[in-house]
Amino acid sequence: MTRTVTVGLDGSAESRAAAEWAAREAQLLGLPLKLVHVWEPVPEPMAQAPLLGAETQQHWTERIPREAAEGVRLRHPGLDVITEQLSGRPADMLAGAAKDAELLVLGSRGLSGVGGFMVGSVGLSAVAHAERPVVLVRAGEQAADEHEMDPVGIPSAAAPFRPVVLGLDIESPDEELIEFAFAAAARRSTSLRVVHGWNPPPYYAYGLSVDLELHGELARCESTALAEVLLPWREKFPDVEVTEESSYGSPGNHLVDASREASLVVVGRRIRRNPLGAHIGPVTHAVLHHSTAPVAVVPHG
Repeated sequence: MTRTVTVGLDGSAESRAAAEWAAREAQLLGLPLKLVHVWEPVPEPMAQAPLLGAETQQHWTERIPREAAEGVRLRHPGLDVITEQLSGRPADMLAGAAKDAELLVLGSRGLSGVGGFMVGSVGLSAVAHAERPVVLVRAGEQAADEHEMDPVGIPSAAAPFRPVVLGLDIESPDEELIEFAFAAAARRSTSLRVVHGWNPPPYYAYGLSVDLELHGELARCESTALAEVLLPWREKFPDVEVTEESSYGSPGNHLVDASREASLVVVGRRIRRNPLGAHIGPVTHAVLHHSTAPVAVVPHG
């Protein structure tokens, strides 16, 4: 079965921006685009109301993906666009739709006055449960936002892509996460900026005065370990220029800062199958809410 780039669509400005991003990514990947519209059934008493009857539900359920598909085909000639209509709880339906997808793309509102996302409960739940990569795209995201300025200082989709940023935990580096980031940079013909944040072990951090020599030694060890993790990937993707940044402090803060100059930020989510449910993790959670670039969350074991 051919995988698709699948996008959740509800007619909002956020989902329209997600659909446009997904269309561009589908073209880069050479894959079909699937527009998925989920209708959540209303309670029976409400369904009997004139404005919420079966005919009205059918009208909107069919109209939203149909009009979106027409627009995407017009703006992206040659792209294979598929529509699908599902009924159920949106978060569950979208996580299920992701199973057969190369990646799932969702929209998210931009925070007024603050660079970042307002990730709703549906988006967070889909990210936490999907077993394929999920990309969050904020409302208003334009193709030019992912590219460098042109020679006269104007954002332009004709200019080279900004770097892809990868947040990497070198204590448990995952191959799926690293490969996703390298591949994303390769198909954009851009560089990869690998960001690793670290803090001293507890037995160094507590009860000791600041030791600059010790700090320097820890920094060198972290940088060396990062370089060793990335060495085989540099060899596998020789055309991708890699910048390594191993910095003291919160990984989430470093990634949010790096997102301002990124075309895409890639972070991981460890899959935990336990009674307590899914878990996103504090670093990924921070990046999801505050990144100014689209964020790809890659689940891994």
